[in-house]
Amino acid sequence: MNLKIQNSKFKIQNATIAISGSKSETNRLLLLQALYPNISIENTSNSDDSEVMLDALQKSKIRNQKLLRIDVHHAGTAMRFLTAYFAILEGTEVILTGSSRMQERPIQILVDALNQLGAEINYIEKEGFPPIKIVGKKLTQSKVSLPANVSSQYISALLLIAPKLENGLELNLEGAITSKPYIEMTLALLNKIGVATSFDANCILVSPKAIIENPQAINIESDWSSASYYYSIVALSEIGTQIQLSNFNKNSLQADAVLSELYKNFGVATIFNADNSITISKTSNSKPKAINLQLNSSPDIAQTIAVTCFGLGVSCELYGLHTLKIKETDRLVALKNELTPLGAKVEITSDSISIQGCPNFELKNAVIKTYQDHRMAMAFAPLAIKIPLTIEQAEVVSKSYPAFWNDLKSIGFQISEI
Repeated sequence: MNLKIQNSKFKIQNATIAISGSKSETNRLLLLQALYPNISIENTSNSDDSEVMLDALQKSKIRNQKLLRIDVHHAGTAMRFLTAYFAILEGTEVILTGSSRMQERPIQILVDALNQLGAEINYIEKEGFPPIKIVGKKLTQSKVSLPANVSSQYISALLLIAPKLENGLELNLEGAITSKPYIEMTLALLNKIGVATSFDANCILVSPKAIIENPQAINIESDWSSASYYYSIVALSEIGTQIQLSNFNKNSLQADAVLSELYKNFGVATIFNADNSITISKTSNSKPKAINLQLNSSPDIAQTIAVTCFGLGVSCELYGLHTLKIKETDRLVALKNELTPLGAKVEITSDSISIQGCPNFELKNAVIKTYQDHRMAMAFAPLAIKIPLTIEQAEVVSKSYPAFWNDLKSIGFQISEI
């Protein structure tokens, strides 16, 4: 499905958007709920990734299956978390696979760590990559080390199953830690269900067993990554533009909550309201000539920030992005491919992107390829405020935000299928 987004000149005022729960929190809590069924959760994400996670966990409860086959499609989080989950599910044999792109995304670091703990995981095709076969069993070891400068999802996968290990887990991280806030999110959610943890220097300890007394429903905060696209819309709009987003906390567990500070650079103010909503407003047209940001803790908003800067004519240098090369696509290459025809001068390295220039406002229609990456589609959509766009394979947004296009229509964007 290709969508045409018209160059709509409008001022958004008093618009309200309800974004579903954080995908990151949802997938962690779904796994914890599978391990501790008396946990109750509310405001779960309606993303494809979370639906895949839920479906796999429900299938795991069906007994008398000789061999269970789970296909996570493009869901990287589900692939990593479910690898750890099925490794401790005694008496279950699982083949865990995914899309062709998923089969190009490495998983060896996590598999090696689990096997060191006593797991039985083998590769079916290419060494180090899905699909994998997992024979669930009791894990007897409690100490493991792994590189800290890789995907934090490997680390979180181990932490989520740690309370079910007989002696808990001592996890030693080697080197500089990537995406530390996501590790801290996992530990905070473990603490919330009664698991004792510590994180001192590069050593994480997780005690065995959870203490869940009279559990209350855990309300999942809405997704800050999804909120980023509205920050971009407001930044690219005129003064007075205002959007209210529901269910966001000032003391968020999500790394992407840094948006409320970062977008001050682009004249966007954030007010945290008493009802747990936020109001984001364009209050100033002042902007820097250039901006340099280290985004190793929040790489998921890199594409949004890159497009915002380009749309405002602000040169940017974004660093700490080495994990973007193993996402749904190589996001640094994809950004260069799509921004260059619009008039940008883009340079990329293995972990950074540099962008100069501003949109060619004479363009009658810019065509944006999405590379099966939901964030490419949504990050570029706000640019329609400046130039008309066609977004190819626009349906990819369902991976994290299925209601995205309808929500844009509700605040005045003119969108039609072509």
